[in-house]
Amino acid sequence: MPSITWLLLTYKVPSEPSAKRLALWRRLKALGAVYLQNGVCVLPKTDEHVRRLKVLENDIATMEGECVLLETIALDKAQADKVIARFTDDRNEQYQELLGRCKDFEAEIAKEISIQKFTYAELDEEETDLKKLENWFEKIQKLDFYGAPLAQVAQARLQECKARLDEYAQMVYDAHEENR
Repeated sequence: MPSITWLLLTYKVPSEPSAKRLALWRRLKALGAVYLQNGVCVLPKTDEHVRRLKVLENDIATMEGECVLLETIALDKAQADKVIARFTDDRNEQYQELLGRCKDFEAEIAKEISIQKFTYAELDEEETDLKKLENWFEKIQKLDFYGAPLAQVAQARLQECKARLDEYAQMVYDAHEENR
C-alpha cells in the first residue's frame, strides 16, 4: 500500500483580535482540515491544498503570526488509520447534522400536508429548502476525502426528501382548479 501524503500546518497567531484567529480556523475547517491539536492540522496533499495553505501562510504572517507547512506521511498503517479516522469522524458529524435537517424538511412537508396548505408559494419555499440541503451535501462530499460511511445514508435520505417533495408538488398542482 503506497503511503498517503499529507500537508501538516502548524501555526501560532496572536490571541487578539480573536476574530482573525477564528476566521483562520473557519477557513481551515472549510478546506476540510483536521486538527491534531491546537494550531496543528492536516489535509491530504493535493495541488489545491498546497496553493490554499500557501495563501493562508501569507495571511498568518500578516496577522503577525508564524507557521510551518510540511509534507508528511504516517509512521505506519496504524498511525495513518488514526488520521483517516479523524477525517471520517468529522465528515460523519457533518452528514449526521444534514440527516437531522432532512428530518426537519420532511416534518415541514408533513405539516403543510396536514393543514392542507397547497400553495405555489409554499412549494417554492420547500423546493428552495431542498436545494439548500443538496448544496450542503455537495459541500460535505467535496471534503469527504476518505469515504465516510454516512455519505451513502445521507445521499439516500436526500433522495427520500426529493420524493416527498415530488409528492407534495403533485398535491399542490392537484389542488388548483387550472390544473384539473
